[in-house]
Amino acid sequence: MSKPVFFPRGEGLDLDVVIEMTGARPRRSGDVPRRVFDVAPLDRAGPYDISFSDGDGDAAALAATQAAACFVREPQARLVPQRVGALVVDDPCKAFVIVATALFPEASRPSSLFDVAGGAATNATVHSSARLEAGVTIDPAAVIGPRTEIGSGTLIGPLAVIGPGVRIGRNCAVGAGASVTNALIGDRVVIQAGARIGDPGITPGRRPLSRGGEPPQVGRVIVQDGVQIGANAAISRGDLRDTIIGEGTRVENLVQIGGDVIIGRHCVVGRVSTLSDLSAATVGPMVPDNARIVDVQLSA
Repeated sequence: MSKPVFFPRGEGLDLDVVIEMTGARPRRSGDVPRRVFDVAPLDRAGPYDISFSDGDGDAAALAATQAAACFVREPQARLVPQRVGALVVDDPCKAFVIVATALFPEASRPSSLFDVAGGAATNATVHSSARLEAGVTIDPAAVIGPRTEIGSGTLIGPLAVIGPGVRIGRNCAVGAGASVTNALIGDRVVIQAGARIGDPGITPGRRPLSRGGEPPQVGRVIVQDGVQIGANAAISRGDLRDTIIGEGTRVENLVQIGGDVIIGRHCVVGRVSTLSDLSAATVGPMVPDNARIVDVQLSA
Protein backbone atom coordinates (compact mmCIF):
# COMPACT_ATOMS: atom_id res chain seq x y z
CA MET A 1 0.00 0.00 0.00
CA SER A 2 3.03 2.30 -0.03
CA LYS A 3 2.46 3.34 -3.65
CA PRO A 4 -0.88 4.94 -4.54
CA VAL A 5 -0.78 3.95 -8.23
CA PHE A 6 0.55 1.19 -10.48
CA PHE A 7 1.82 3.74 -12.99
CA PRO A 8 4.53 5.75 -11.20
CA ARG A 9 5.32 9.32 -12.07
CA GLY A 10 7.90 9.80 -14.77
CA GLU A 11 10.03 12.85 -15.56
CA GLY A 12 6.98 15.01 -16.13
CA LEU A 13 6.35 17.70 -18.73
CA ASP A 14 7.19 21.40 -18.72
CA LEU A 15 4.14 23.59 -19.08
CA ASP A 16 5.52 25.15 -22.26
CA VAL A 17 5.74 21.64 -23.76
CA VAL A 18 2.11 21.01 -22.71
CA ILE A 19 1.11 24.25 -24.45
CA GLU A 20 2.93 23.23 -27.63
CA MET A 21 1.34 19.75 -27.60
CA THR A 22 -2.21 20.99 -27.20
CA GLY A 23 -2.25 24.44 -28.79
CA ALA A 24 -3.48 25.87 -25.47
CA ARG A 25 -3.54 29.62 -24.85
CA PRO A 26 -2.25 30.64 -21.41
CA ARG A 27 -4.66 32.95 -19.61
CA ARG A 28 -1.97 35.63 -19.42
CA SER A 29 1.50 35.95 -20.88
CA GLY A 30 3.00 36.23 -17.41
CA ASP A 31 2.18 32.65 -16.50
CA VAL A 32 5.43 31.09 -15.28
CA PRO A 33 6.18 27.72 -16.92
CA ARG A 34 6.18 24.90 -14.41
CA ARG A 35 6.44 21.16 -14.60
CA VAL A 36 3.54 18.72 -14.21
CA PHE A 37 4.03 15.09 -13.20
CA ASP A 38 0.57 13.65 -12.74
CA VAL A 39 -3.11 13.93 -13.68
CA ALA A 40 -6.02 14.31 -11.27
CA PRO A 41 -9.64 15.50 -11.03
CA LEU A 42 -10.12 19.12 -9.99
CA ASP A 43 -11.00 18.33 -6.37
CA ARG A 44 -7.98 16.09 -5.80
CA ALA A 45 -5.32 17.82 -7.89
CA GLY A 46 -2.18 19.06 -6.16
CA PRO A 47 0.67 21.42 -7.09
CA TYR A 48 2.28 18.89 -9.46
CA ASP A 49 -0.92 17.79 -11.22
CA ILE A 50 -2.77 18.87 -14.35
CA SER A 51 -6.56 18.73 -14.57
CA PHE A 52 -9.42 20.03 -16.74
CA SER A 53 -12.88 21.57 -16.53
CA ASP A 54 -15.40 20.78 -19.24
CA GLY A 55 -18.28 23.07 -18.26
CA ASP A 56 -20.02 25.34 -15.78
CA GLY A 57 -20.94 22.39 -13.58
CA ASP A 58 -17.34 22.36 -12.31
CA ALA A 59 -17.38 25.98 -11.14
CA ALA A 60 -17.00 25.32 -7.41
CA ALA A 61 -14.30 22.68 -7.84
CA LEU A 62 -12.49 24.85 -10.38
CA ALA A 63 -12.41 27.85 -8.08
CA ALA A 64 -10.94 25.75 -5.25
CA THR A 65 -8.54 23.54 -7.20
CA GLN A 66 -4.91 23.23 -6.10
CA ALA A 67 -3.70 21.98 -9.51
CA ALA A 68 -0.55 23.25 -11.14
CA ALA A 69 -2.46 23.81 -14.38
CA CYS A 70 -5.94 23.26 -15.74
CA PHE A 71 -7.44 23.10 -19.23
CA VAL A 72 -10.58 25.24 -19.53
CA ARG A 73 -12.79 26.86 -22.14
CA GLU A 74 -12.60 30.65 -22.43
CA PRO A 75 -15.71 31.36 -20.28
CA GLN A 76 -14.30 29.32 -17.38
CA ALA A 77 -10.84 30.93 -17.40
CA ARG A 78 -11.94 33.70 -15.02
CA LEU A 79 -12.81 31.11 -12.37
CA VAL A 80 -9.30 29.62 -12.23
CA PRO A 81 -7.33 30.72 -9.13
CA GLN A 82 -4.37 32.98 -9.83
CA ARG A 83 -1.94 30.38 -8.53
CA VAL A 84 -3.11 27.87 -11.18
CA GLY A 85 -1.96 27.96 -14.78
CA ALA A 86 -5.15 28.37 -16.83
CA LEU A 87 -4.79 26.83 -20.29
CA VAL A 88 -7.60 27.88 -22.62
CA VAL A 89 -8.57 25.37 -25.31
CA ASP A 90 -11.65 24.62 -27.38
CA ASP A 91 -11.90 21.06 -26.04
CA PRO A 92 -10.45 20.68 -22.52
CA CYS A 93 -11.12 16.94 -22.34
CA LYS A 94 -9.27 16.26 -25.59
CA ALA A 95 -6.28 18.36 -24.49
CA PHE A 96 -6.22 16.59 -21.13
CA VAL A 97 -6.18 13.18 -22.83
CA ILE A 98 -3.22 14.23 -24.99
CA VAL A 99 -1.20 15.21 -21.93
CA ALA A 100 -2.30 12.25 -19.80
CA THR A 101 -1.23 9.87 -22.57
CA ALA A 102 2.16 11.58 -22.81
CA LEU A 103 2.66 11.34 -19.04
CA PHE A 104 1.53 7.70 -18.82
CA PRO A 105 2.06 6.10 -22.25
CA GLU A 106 1.75 2.55 -20.92
CA ALA A 107 -1.53 3.09 -19.08
CA SER A 108 -3.72 3.14 -22.19
CA ARG A 109 -2.67 -0.25 -23.53
CA PRO A 110 -1.74 -3.64 -22.06
CA SER A 111 1.91 -4.11 -21.18
CA SER A 112 3.92 -7.24 -20.56
CA LEU A 113 2.76 -8.80 -17.30
CA PHE A 114 6.03 -10.71 -17.00
CA ASP A 115 8.45 -7.89 -17.90
CA VAL A 116 9.31 -9.53 -21.20
CA ALA A 117 11.20 -6.94 -23.23
CA GLY A 118 11.05 -8.07 -26.85
CA GLY A 119 11.03 -11.66 -28.07
CA ALA A 120 9.03 -14.57 -26.75
CA ALA A 121 8.96 -15.95 -23.22
CA THR A 122 10.45 -19.42 -22.93
CA ASN A 123 7.09 -21.11 -22.39
CA ALA A 124 5.20 -19.25 -25.11
CA THR A 125 4.21 -21.48 -28.04
CA VAL A 126 5.01 -20.02 -31.46
CA HIS A 127 4.37 -22.14 -34.55
CA SER A 128 7.36 -22.57 -36.81
CA SER A 129 5.51 -21.06 -39.78
CA ALA A 130 4.52 -17.87 -37.94
CA ARG A 131 6.27 -14.70 -39.08
CA LEU A 132 7.16 -12.16 -36.40
CA GLU A 133 8.92 -8.89 -37.10
CA ALA A 134 11.67 -7.67 -34.80
CA GLY A 135 10.43 -6.12 -31.57
CA VAL A 136 7.39 -8.36 -31.03
CA THR A 137 6.87 -9.26 -27.36
CA ILE A 138 5.13 -12.51 -26.39
CA ASP A 139 4.30 -13.19 -22.74
CA PRO A 140 4.28 -16.63 -21.08
CA ALA A 141 1.78 -19.29 -22.18
CA ALA A 142 0.63 -17.31 -25.23
CA VAL A 143 -0.09 -19.39 -28.35
CA ILE A 144 0.78 -18.13 -31.83
CA GLY A 145 -0.74 -20.30 -34.54
CA PRO A 146 0.54 -21.35 -37.96
CA ARG A 147 0.96 -18.78 -40.74
CA THR A 148 0.30 -15.92 -38.33
CA GLU A 149 1.99 -12.58 -39.09
CA ILE A 150 2.67 -10.03 -36.35
CA GLY A 151 4.23 -6.58 -36.84
CA SER A 152 7.01 -4.91 -34.87
CA GLY A 153 6.24 -3.28 -31.52
CA THR A 154 3.24 -5.52 -30.88
CA LEU A 155 2.63 -7.20 -27.53
CA ILE A 156 0.83 -10.53 -27.10
CA GLY A 157 -0.17 -10.96 -23.45
CA PRO A 158 -0.04 -14.12 -21.32
CA LEU A 159 -2.46 -16.92 -22.27
CA ALA A 160 -3.57 -15.03 -25.38
CA VAL A 161 -4.32 -17.15 -28.46
CA ILE A 162 -3.66 -15.95 -32.00
CA GLY A 163 -5.21 -18.32 -34.52
CA PRO A 164 -3.96 -19.65 -37.85
CA GLY A 165 -3.43 -17.09 -40.60
CA VAL A 166 -4.27 -14.07 -38.44
CA ARG A 167 -2.44 -10.87 -39.33
CA ILE A 168 -1.74 -8.27 -36.67
CA GLY A 169 -0.12 -4.94 -37.55
CA ARG A 170 2.55 -2.89 -35.83
CA ASN A 171 2.44 -1.39 -32.32
CA CYS A 172 -0.64 -3.34 -31.26
CA ALA A 173 -1.41 -4.90 -27.88
CA VAL A 174 -3.42 -8.05 -27.18
CA GLY A 175 -4.27 -8.45 -23.50
CA ALA A 176 -4.10 -11.47 -21.24
CA GLY A 177 -6.36 -14.35 -22.19
CA ALA A 178 -7.72 -12.70 -25.34
CA SER A 179 -8.24 -14.73 -28.51
CA VAL A 180 -8.01 -13.54 -32.11
CA THR A 181 -9.02 -15.87 -34.94
CA ASN A 182 -10.20 -15.39 -38.52
CA ALA A 183 -9.17 -11.74 -38.33
CA LEU A 184 -7.04 -9.05 -39.92
CA ILE A 185 -5.89 -6.44 -37.40
CA GLY A 186 -4.45 -3.05 -38.39
CA ASP A 187 -1.75 -0.95 -36.73
CA ARG A 188 -1.99 0.55 -33.22
CA VAL A 189 -4.93 -1.64 -32.23
CA VAL A 190 -5.52 -2.39 -28.53
CA ILE A 191 -7.43 -5.55 -27.62
CA GLN A 192 -7.92 -5.75 -23.87
CA ALA A 193 -7.90 -8.85 -21.68
CA GLY A 194 -10.40 -11.60 -22.37
CA ALA A 195 -11.74 -10.19 -25.64
CA ARG A 196 -12.92 -12.68 -28.28
CA ILE A 197 -12.34 -11.68 -31.88
CA GLY A 198 -13.41 -13.87 -34.80
CA ASP A 199 -15.36 -16.64 -33.10
CA PRO A 200 -18.67 -17.76 -34.67
CA GLY A 201 -21.87 -16.23 -33.37
CA ILE A 202 -25.46 -17.42 -33.15
CA THR A 203 -28.28 -15.05 -34.09
CA PRO A 204 -31.70 -16.68 -33.71
CA GLY A 205 -34.12 -15.71 -36.44
CA ARG A 206 -31.44 -15.27 -39.05
CA ARG A 207 -29.90 -18.66 -39.50
CA PRO A 208 -32.37 -21.42 -40.43
CA LEU A 209 -31.79 -23.51 -37.32
CA SER A 210 -35.10 -25.33 -37.80
CA ARG A 211 -34.76 -25.66 -41.57
CA GLY A 212 -31.68 -27.69 -42.23
CA GLY A 213 -29.27 -26.60 -39.55
CA GLU A 214 -26.84 -23.72 -39.25
CA PRO A 215 -24.75 -22.63 -42.27
CA PRO A 216 -21.00 -22.17 -41.85
CA GLN A 217 -19.64 -18.71 -41.14
CA VAL A 218 -16.89 -18.05 -43.66
CA GLY A 219 -16.39 -14.30 -43.23
CA ARG A 220 -13.65 -12.53 -41.32
CA VAL A 221 -13.28 -9.76 -38.77
CA ILE A 222 -11.43 -6.72 -40.08
CA VAL A 223 -10.23 -4.27 -37.43
CA GLN A 224 -8.81 -1.08 -38.90
CA ASP A 225 -6.00 1.11 -37.51
CA GLY A 226 -6.23 2.70 -34.08
CA VAL A 227 -9.21 0.71 -32.80
CA GLN A 228 -9.55 -0.02 -29.07
CA ILE A 229 -11.54 -3.07 -27.98
CA GLY A 230 -12.44 -3.40 -24.31
CA ALA A 231 -12.06 -6.32 -21.93
CA ASN A 232 -14.31 -9.34 -22.58
CA ALA A 233 -15.86 -7.79 -25.68
CA ALA A 234 -16.93 -10.31 -28.35
CA ILE A 235 -16.83 -9.60 -32.09
CA SER A 236 -18.14 -12.43 -34.27
CA ARG A 237 -16.78 -13.16 -37.71
CA GLY A 238 -19.06 -12.59 -40.67
CA ASP A 239 -21.28 -15.16 -42.30
CA LEU A 240 -20.79 -14.51 -46.00
CA ARG A 241 -19.33 -11.03 -45.62
CA ASP A 242 -16.83 -9.49 -43.19
CA THR A 243 -17.48 -7.89 -39.84
CA ILE A 244 -15.69 -4.53 -39.99
CA ILE A 245 -14.66 -2.18 -37.17
CA GLY A 246 -13.68 1.20 -38.60
CA GLU A 247 -10.54 3.19 -37.92
CA GLY A 248 -10.25 4.85 -34.52
CA THR A 249 -13.40 3.27 -33.10
CA ARG A 250 -13.69 2.56 -29.36
CA VAL A 251 -15.53 -0.58 -28.22
CA GLU A 252 -16.28 -0.68 -24.49
CA ASN A 253 -15.89 -3.66 -22.14
CA LEU A 254 -18.43 -6.49 -22.54
CA VAL A 255 -19.84 -5.22 -25.85
CA GLN A 256 -21.12 -7.87 -28.26
CA ILE A 257 -20.91 -7.25 -32.02
CA GLY A 258 -22.46 -9.88 -34.26
CA GLY A 259 -21.41 -11.16 -37.66
CA ASP A 260 -21.62 -8.96 -40.79
CA VAL A 261 -21.92 -5.75 -38.75
CA ILE A 262 -20.06 -2.78 -40.25
CA ILE A 263 -19.06 0.03 -37.87
CA GLY A 264 -17.72 3.28 -39.30
CA ARG A 265 -14.64 5.24 -38.32
CA HIS A 266 -14.18 7.03 -34.99
CA CYS A 267 -17.33 5.61 -33.41
CA VAL A 268 -17.92 4.87 -29.74
CA VAL A 269 -19.75 1.65 -28.87
CA GLY A 270 -20.52 1.99 -25.19
CA ARG A 271 -21.77 0.14 -22.14
CA VAL A 272 -23.32 -3.32 -22.64
CA SER A 273 -24.25 -2.60 -26.25
CA THR A 274 -25.26 -5.49 -28.47
CA LEU A 275 -25.12 -5.09 -32.25
CA SER A 276 -26.33 -7.87 -34.50
CA ASP A 277 -28.74 -8.40 -37.39
CA LEU A 278 -31.72 -6.13 -37.85
CA SER A 279 -33.42 -8.41 -40.36
CA ALA A 280 -33.11 -11.74 -42.11
CA ALA A 281 -31.06 -10.10 -44.87
CA THR A 282 -27.46 -11.09 -45.37
CA VAL A 283 -26.15 -7.62 -44.52
CA GLY A 284 -25.95 -6.59 -40.89
CA PRO A 285 -26.46 -3.06 -39.57
CA MET A 286 -24.14 -0.31 -40.77
CA VAL A 287 -23.06 2.27 -38.20
CA PRO A 288 -21.93 5.59 -39.74
CA ASP A 289 -18.69 7.40 -38.93
CA ASN A 290 -18.48 9.26 -35.61
CA ALA A 291 -21.56 7.55 -34.15
CA ARG A 292 -22.02 7.05 -30.40
CA ILE A 293 -23.89 3.90 -29.35
CA VAL A 294 -24.53 3.46 -25.64
CA ASP A 295 -26.85 1.12 -23.72
CA VAL A 296 -28.64 -0.17 -26.81
CA GLN A 297 -29.49 -3.58 -28.18
CA LEU A 298 -30.00 -4.04 -31.90
CA SER A 299 -30.92 -7.58 -32.84
CA ALA A 300 -33.28 -9.60 -34.95
